[in-house]
Amino acid sequence: MKAYLANGLFSLGDRFVNEQLAAAMREAVPGIELYVPQENDAINDKSAYADSQAIAEADLAMLQGSDLLIAVLDGVEIDSGVAAEIGAFAMLNRPIVGLLTDVRQQGRDNMQKIEALVRDGLENQFVYRNLFVVGLIKRTGIITASIEEAVEAVQHYSNREE
Repeated sequence: MKAYLANGLFSLGDRFVNEQLAAAMREAVPGIELYVPQENDAINDKSAYADSQAIAEADLAMLQGSDLLIAVLDGVEIDSGVAAEIGAFAMLNRPIVGLLTDVRQQGRDNMQKIEALVRDGLENQFVYRNLFVVGLIKRTGIITASIEEAVEAVQHYSNREE
């Protein structure tokens, strides 16, 4: 199985998450060919130069050659590059595994939180993600809440291919 890991790659936190997620996938999914853009120095060594078209062509080629997209949805907003990668990959009608670890997902059954939201929309204690992007993921895949759940989902899709 060929998979593409989409996440921001410019901050220490993003790079750390990518390393942890990639290591977990490579350990748990035998034979996975996982493309992690931050590992591609030809376009992502920021001390060197790659123009926008080179970056787009390299990443699009890897997306088109992938059987599955793993997309990290964390952050204040979904990273703009990740959203673009989700949009491009969705056109291929292949599975997408989203990973959203935001702790604000907890307590969705807490009536105090729900009642506060109904009374005052500014008291939203839940996470929001762009519904178009969420819909693209749900068309063919799943959104998970932990690295472990994401690994299980990728294992599931990998087993379906065999």
